[in-house]
Amino acid sequence: MKSRSTLASWLGSLDAPRLARVLAARKDTASSPEPRTVGELADRLQRPGSVAVALPRLPLPCLQGAEALAALGEPASHDALAKLLGATDSEAARGLDSTLAMLADHALVWPDDTGALRMASPLRQAWDSPLGLDTPLEKLLAGVPSDELRTMLVTLGIKPPGTKQQRLAALVDHHSDPQAIATLVARAPAITRKLLARRADSTAGQRQFIMFGSPGPDLEPGARWALDRGLLIVDRHRYGPARMPVEVTLALRGPDWHAPFDPLPPSVRSVAVGSAEVEREAAAAATAFASQAASVLAACSVSPPARLKSGGIGARELARIGKASQADDAVVRLTLEAAYAAGLLGRDGDRMAPTGAYDAWAEQEPAGRLAVLLQAWHSLALTPTQARDEDNKALPALAGAPPCGGCLQARRGLLHAASQLPAGRGATTAADLGPLVAWHRPLADASPLDGTPFAALIREAELVGVLARGALSPLGSTLLEDDPAGLATTCRELLPTATRTARIGADLTAIVTGTPSAPLAALLDSVADRETSGTASVWRFSTGSVRRALDAGHTPDDLTADLAAVTTGPLPQPLSYLIADTARSHGRVRVAPAACVIHGEEPALLAELAAHRKLAELGLRQLAPTVLVSRSPLETTLAALRAEGYAPVAETADGTVRIEKTRSQRAAAVPTLRKAGKGADRHSAVHHTERTPAAPDPNALAARLLTAPPTTPDPDPFGSGVPFGTDTEEIVAGWAKRLSYTDVRQLAHAIDTGTPLTVEYAATSGNRTVRTLSRLELDPPYLEAWCHLREAERVFTLSRIQGVMPV
Repeated sequence: MKSRSTLASWLGSLDAPRLARVLAARKDTASSPEPRTVGELADRLQRPGSVAVALPRLPLPCLQGAEALAALGEPASHDALAKLLGATDSEAARGLDSTLAMLADHALVWPDDTGALRMASPLRQAWDSPLGLDTPLEKLLAGVPSDELRTMLVTLGIKPPGTKQQRLAALVDHHSDPQAIATLVARAPAITRKLLARRADSTAGQRQFIMFGSPGPDLEPGARWALDRGLLIVDRHRYGPARMPVEVTLALRGPDWHAPFDPLPPSVRSVAVGSAEVEREAAAAATAFASQAASVLAACSVSPPARLKSGGIGARELARIGKASQADDAVVRLTLEAAYAAGLLGRDGDRMAPTGAYDAWAEQEPAGRLAVLLQAWHSLALTPTQARDEDNKALPALAGAPPCGGCLQARRGLLHAASQLPAGRGATTAADLGPLVAWHRPLADASPLDGTPFAALIREAELVGVLARGALSPLGSTLLEDDPAGLATTCRELLPTATRTARIGADLTAIVTGTPSAPLAALLDSVADRETSGTASVWRFSTGSVRRALDAGHTPDDLTADLAAVTTGPLPQPLSYLIADTARSHGRVRVAPAACVIHGEEPALLAELAAHRKLAELGLRQLAPTVLVSRSPLETTLAALRAEGYAPVAETADGTVRIEKTRSQRAAAVPTLRKAGKGADRHSAVHHTERTPAAPDPNALAARLLTAPPTTPDPDPFGSGVPFGTDTEEIVAGWAKRLSYTDVRQLAHAIDTGTPLTVEYAATSGNRTVRTLSRLELDPPYLEAWCHLREAERVFTLSRIQGVMPV
């Protein structure tokens, strides 16, 4: 309540322009619906969800300053914060003032009536241990019995007072002296000094992952010495390791330690670039992307890609689309994700097909198409071109993964970072923008597979023309301003109109510079095969492609006329000859569907059958005077002809007459007859003679068994002469072909007993890693286990396990 009241008071003291900045920075929370009072606005800005939305948008110094303020506790003075951050010189002080101003613009940190700094309650709770600093000693010892306090004082060589409060005050007074703590730790055993140094490390702090329960202080070597002297305190009210009081942590870090604070962004190597160069390169990239995206979606329209059972479009379908559209994998993935987000693609059963909106999109000029895709790309909550996961396994496209807010912030952080470059300058290499993005959006997600931070995202931005020559292009500037109308205008200024003519050469190629119009692309796709696409697209005519157009219903004259209408010059003679020659042979042989064929030696009889009204349901069609084809199956046709008084016979596949002989049915086994009772008609009973095998002589069988050699075991596949001990060993040996018999036994034993072990594993990329596994479950040909390297459940292929070692 104190935080809310001070925020409401501070908001009420602002002038209109400053309050407007706060509303603009938190517009997602403060604008819908409009607040009626400053108090209502303060309530909204204090909501945890609102603060969680604002945090990812902040640059690194804002997060560093907020964490330092949370470590100091409320209220904190400006001087205390500056001292903790080491912002005492003029440049760092100016950076701190700018940081506090930005935090205030977001209503996350503000000054109260006395000038002390306050912060939003949800922001203060964002860190369990800000700066790795725990609770003060007095709070940690609040529940400790008086006898334990006395023991700590005696161990420290301090005469214990009489009451608990006096003992607690004596301990706090001792631990508040950094020199006393340093002297005490200097006398500690080496293992204890190492433990305390690790716990006081500001980069590690007290971040320890506890899977089940509390590890307890006794599990940490050297902890007992520190516990006896109050350097570590066991918290009896929560799980976790022993806690280090803040006084001890600060004393061990030393008087020169300051909280990290980076008020200035990292420097980026840059070169001079002119605006004309940036616009020219951005226009070329955007034109190529617009053309390739149209080709990708056109390929999806002709043959919609199939979805995997697990969801998404797999690598095989992506490769097929890329081949049909002459686009690489990154363009295909980016186009599919952006088109799906824009409503141009949708699920149609087990396939992903274009929607009705695609037809209107395809009829637009290239600028209009690009604007739709860029707007969708800017709002994507994922990185489409990230084709592999952390285990280097291929990821499907359109897999429906949960939204990634960090990916969205990374994209917007890239635009903001590029906009901060000096005018007329561009990064020497676009990859150099990665650290700058990390400074502007430290909570954004960077792919672990990227060699440099945000490499995949930067490649996407260059691909669509948002970045060019290491600088932000006009397209990127309008995206940063979130102005759809301005984006459409910029696209029209940069991209040429669709090309409606092609240059058809005597080498049977058609070349279209720029983006072809939808009718031109449809015509050339129907009669030729696309070879390349981008800033210029190339089609090649062939006998097969012309035949495909004729099969689709085009006539030779129509094809010649349509191509002559779009060519920039006269239609080349080789193409005219190709169309005429292909049309001359087209249709000379026809293939008709038929369920069966009727033929005979009397043309009049066949003509009568074809004209018979009651046989019309058979779908008879006369191919020759003595040949009819029927759309009905053979048995149905035979039955219908016989029902009308005709006497047809059936033929086999080799043309011989089929003999229709009815065979008597017999049971597979003969039942045992019961004995005839009194009065039964013995003459009417059917007697069967069954030949039953004679019972073996027991004496002869016993002698044969005693003289027979013992049963020979199955051959040992490892050649060691040792049979498999368990079924698990046999199953593992059948799949893990690379393991020796000793490794097989060790792996099978770990599976049966649930003990952890270490394996050498070869990934699909060929990289080898050593992983410690536990909680093993065998599911041939896979092994499911908890991977301590990834800290997650993983599935391993048995055949890729190269070796086994004990933990």
